[in-house]
Amino acid sequence: MSFLVPQLYDIIDIALISLLLYMGLQFFRRSGGLQLIGVLLILMTSYFLTSIFELKMMTYILNQIKNYWFLVFVILFQPEIRAMLSRFNKRYNILNLFQKKESSVYPKVLNAVSSLTSRSKGSIIVIEGTNNLDKYIESGELIDAEISVKLILTIFDNRSLLHDGALIIRNNRIQACKVVLPLSENVEYTQEHGTRHLAAIGISEHTDATVIVTSEETGMISLAKHGIMESHLGLDELAQRLKDETK
Repeated sequence: MSFLVPQLYDIIDIALISLLLYMGLQFFRRSGGLQLIGVLLILMTSYFLTSIFELKMMTYILNQIKNYWFLVFVILFQPEIRAMLSRFNKRYNILNLFQKKESSVYPKVLNAVSSLTSRSKGSIIVIEGTNNLDKYIESGELIDAEISVKLILTIFDNRSLLHDGALIIRNNRIQACKVVLPLSENVEYTQEHGTRHLAAIGISEHTDATVIVTSEETGMISLAKHGIMESHLGLDELAQRLKDETK
């Protein structure tokens, strides 16, 4: 009569069947994203245990549904799958992953620079590249606002408490202003430029950021990239340099 005594694999087999039945009953009572994940985990665990312990009942059941399980799964959990995809799309905005960089920040920045130079206002605008600028952002005032000419002009107005320091742009938004940047110690530049320009060169030496500087005294436009500064740029030349960054 020893064959009537259940072995360990028999107990596991029965337990898994009971769990699947329980999950099936619960499905008809309530639904949700967590339940969807739970069913996936149960199925994966079942396949794993079945292959190790050669569970007869589970093997039979899984063999019956293996050709249709994906279709049945999608039909039964259509509302949950749709809800999960909707939440993912809202959080990560999938379409934005395929937007071209040309349509992002540069036209707005060019308009702002044009207004700054016409008013002879000094400014330093840092456009973040692939290198993260968090440690510099933390030194300034967080804004996280949409780019606009009026906002940039307000920030760099001499009467504003925020005009000292740099403005950092990340992902088409003004992330922070009044940011403190490292000054370049390159002798080639220290003898010719003031603090604002040295800060622009300094951050471009440490990161791959693109930095635009307008001079308060002359209205001159300069561009710093990879530790090199180009000065006396016209607006068209600046536009071409920024366009080259998108290639």
